[in-house]
Amino acid sequence: MAAGAAALLDLVLPENCAGCDAPGGACCPSCLSAFGAARPAAVHGAGAPGGPTYALARHADVARALVVAHKERGRRGLTRPLGRALAAALPRLPEARPDAAGSWWLVPVPSRRSAARARGGSHVLALARAGAAALSEAGLPAAVAPALRLAAGARDAVGLDRSERTANLAGRLRVAAAGAPPPGVPVVLLDDVVTTGATLGACRAALRRSGIEPCVALTLTAA
Repeated sequence: MAAGAAALLDLVLPENCAGCDAPGGACCPSCLSAFGAARPAAVHGAGAPGGPTYALARHADVARALVVAHKERGRRGLTRPLGRALAAALPRLPEARPDAAGSWWLVPVPSRRSAARARGGSHVLALARAGAAALSEAGLPAAVAPALRLAAGARDAVGLDRSERTANLAGRLRVAAAGAPPPGVPVVLLDDVVTTGATLGACRAALRRSGIEPCVALTLTAA
């Protein structure tokens, strides 16, 4: 409810920057530059199970403020600039690649249904769509494949360690045929934050069981 109310207010009131409160828009150029590194940083160790993972910034300071505002406070005016930041980084990832026809396939990490309802929709799906639009504008065809579904019963992952997150997702991540990409195409997993890496690892495993190979995962921040 709170996120939905905030999103409604964003439509009728002038937005200030979610990072520094400067007037003029959801995110000023200075704060957005927190995601503008020349090359996204590789996430190593337990944070990147099952394949290469990259993040645009550490989950701290301005970058954290923007991610939290978008996810928890309903600041949907941030969707486009954050999605564009992901899109700008994608071609710079060594392992990332489009399909044989030159199209990029983006698979968003799913949200719990209750959380998505409270936020007015899946915030990661919205980021993926904004990223695909930005890639297409740059002459790089892109599509969003909302292939992953999270079954009922999963808890909020906040405060859970890696083993608890893994158990929380066990048997609950499914691939929906209606949202799956064509067979054999490389896909990019997208999320807003990587913490322990358990969620990305579970998503990779679910995709592989369905014959879908994620070539890389990309997030806005790494905790």
